[in-house]
Amino acid sequence: MRIGELAGIVGVTTRAIRHYHHLGLLPEPERRSNGYREYGLRHAVVLARIRRLTELGLGLAEVRDVLADDAGRELAEVLAELDADLARQEAAIRERRERLRVLLDDAERGVLSAEGPVSPELGDFFAELARSTAGRDGPESAMAAKDRELLALIDTTAPREDRDRLLAAMRPALTTPGAVERAHEVYALLDALADADLADPRTEAAVDEAARALADALPDSLLEELGTEGVRAVADGLGRGEDRFLEAFFSDFAPAQAEAVRRGMRLLGERGAR
Repeated sequence: MRIGELAGIVGVTTRAIRHYHHLGLLPEPERRSNGYREYGLRHAVVLARIRRLTELGLGLAEVRDVLADDAGRELAEVLAELDADLARQEAAIRERRERLRVLLDDAERGVLSAEGPVSPELGDFFAELARSTAGRDGPESAMAAKDRELLALIDTTAPREDRDRLLAAMRPALTTPGAVERAHEVYALLDALADADLADPRTEAAVDEAARALADALPDSLLEELGTEGVRAVADGLGRGEDRFLEAFFSDFAPAQAEAVRRGMRLLGERGAR
């Protein structure tokens, strides 16, 4: 048989056959006087077995183990490993579908965050935020959008336990009386600093006002979670190997906004030191 005939009989491509030759999975046949390979029944049997094994999900390295006489691994062992791997994949797919179902439910209720997909815990937090701000007129605060983006970044990169503690520490900012109003006051003051010139004497008073409002709006639970030293580290833009992240965090703000946030965190740290 020619290579095209063998490929047609077994149901694979000629390219796959040449690849199997290259990997040593399929023995090279003898060649005719004209240089063409001449395949026999044995090649078709081995090739059909390779196809069946790969269709089960075995990688080509595992197929080589099964085919090799001295591999030391029986087919049953390889198949058991494959079954365990498929079970892990099945569990992962089931978890992903559950997360997708939550996101689709949020979309139907009109509370799907633009920063999504996020964890169910952060999704619940964003939903609470959306409920607390429902009915407000005017465009959304640019600083509020930055806050959500930062939380979504932490949601992706932080260990789950750290993320859950941070969200728990932030939740009083939505649930205590007057907290939402204070938060929106802070956002408005920070938004007003977007184009402010730090060299302008009038900006100094606006920065101080925004800093005091920020410190007043941040809950004690956040201070307890970060600790006084952690708050001061954020204020200084440094800390525990995270200086590049904090540098990027502050660089995303206008200069006057960044200064207001630094001062606000320093005031929060002073509150914790008392």
